[in-house]
Amino acid sequence: VGEDLRASLAIMASSLLSASAGAVRTASRRTASAAAANAPLMCASFVQRRSYTGGLTDKDRIFTNLYCDGSQFLDGAKKRGDWYKTKEIVQLGPERIIADIKASGLRGRGGAGFPSGLKWSFMPKNNKTSPQYLVVNADESEPGTCKDREIMRHDPHKLIEGCLVAGVSMRANAAYIYIRGEFVYEAVVLERAIKEAYDAGLIGKNACGTGIDFDVYLHRGGGAYICGEETGLIESLEGKPGKPRLKPPFPANAGLYGCPTTVANVETVSVAPTIMRRGPEWFAGFGRKNNSGTKLFCISGHVNNPITVEEEMSIPLKELIQKHCKDVVGGWDNLLGIIPGGSSVPVLTKEQCETVLMDFDDLKNARSGLGTAAVTVFNKQTDIVKAIARLSKFYEHESCGQCTPCREGTGWMRKIMDRLVTGDAEIKEIDMLEELSMQIEGHTICALGDAAAWPVQGLIRAFRPEIEMRIMKKQQGKLV
Repeated sequence: VGEDLRASLAIMASSLLSASAGAVRTASRRTASAAAANAPLMCASFVQRRSYTGGLTDKDRIFTNLYCDGSQFLDGAKKRGDWYKTKEIVQLGPERIIADIKASGLRGRGGAGFPSGLKWSFMPKNNKTSPQYLVVNADESEPGTCKDREIMRHDPHKLIEGCLVAGVSMRANAAYIYIRGEFVYEAVVLERAIKEAYDAGLIGKNACGTGIDFDVYLHRGGGAYICGEETGLIESLEGKPGKPRLKPPFPANAGLYGCPTTVANVETVSVAPTIMRRGPEWFAGFGRKNNSGTKLFCISGHVNNPITVEEEMSIPLKELIQKHCKDVVGGWDNLLGIIPGGSSVPVLTKEQCETVLMDFDDLKNARSGLGTAAVTVFNKQTDIVKAIARLSKFYEHESCGQCTPCREGTGWMRKIMDRLVTGDAEIKEIDMLEELSMQIEGHTICALGDAAAWPVQGLIRAFRPEIEMRIMKKQQGKLV
């Protein structure tokens, strides 16, 4: 059945995404990589560590209604290729879907970057005693992040179809989409799209005529950042305060209502049907090894054209800014620093931004992270200490208070950061602050402690001279 599906897709109308185009693109990438390896006059270390060739075309983009150029509802979705041969994809079975997702190299788009196929495979395969659930994390609350919002408001059927495909792969009986409470319009759009899918027989009883029953529910959250953590989200979904659980047991064993559950990000789930239609080789042909596919980048701050855009993984950060955002306000030379992956990852200096690639591994090597791929740009007119201090205030406010290092430590960090903003501190407090952040990092149930610590650590690492200068000017009476 799978080979028949691949063959039929190759002759789809030009408006649909063709698998053959992806195969040609993959072959050209291999040729380009081989040519680069034989170019001794170029910077060998840089050429060898990247396979990005640039020029992602519209036919290779998954989210083709990102800017609402067409209808976001079922009629428009089908014109864009959604729900095409979904029955055949589902009938491939869980093992085949998991195998293709693994082969595609898809990694979680919610921040952690865990291999998606491997994560989905953790669900029990012979469970006859309890239901199993897919929970979609649509609680997009990371400052600077707005990619999932665009999917839900402009391409909701990609998410709903993805719920069916991903749910079947993990033998789930239903999907719960946990949407951020402030996303009022997005929730209205999703509710209408879900009703359309039910009315068309695409989900519910005998979904897509496959004989499989699969329900999709939408649940509105209360607006707490901590509910973006998977077990905090499950607690909230059960009607409890959103406080993360100790692990083990992991959700795949005991999640929602004590049943096997997998929590996945909106973007991760949404790309699954396209990967299955076009083939894992097509998706794996973008980006560097272990950093495959296309990705939504949401870029804000001091750029001339703030935007959410789909681009290839491993695109150089500088190219991403200059190509899609019309450069930094005041020009590239006016750049101070960039937070590359949402507010919880460390800031990069201008020098690092010149060469770093936007993928999991290269940003990790730069002591930052891809996170949610929310790029926040600061030019030289920014008070970077005050900017990071504002983030410290956010994490103090959003701490659930369950863990002592986070509950107490985020407040202490915020107080020290406030003093550093005005220069009313001593030089030794910089090291004190760094040590405090390290006592929080890795000592909490969930990653909110890490998220609070990393921006502070990145500030000290990249802009310590600025902090010291501010303190000394205040001591000398030169800073008002």
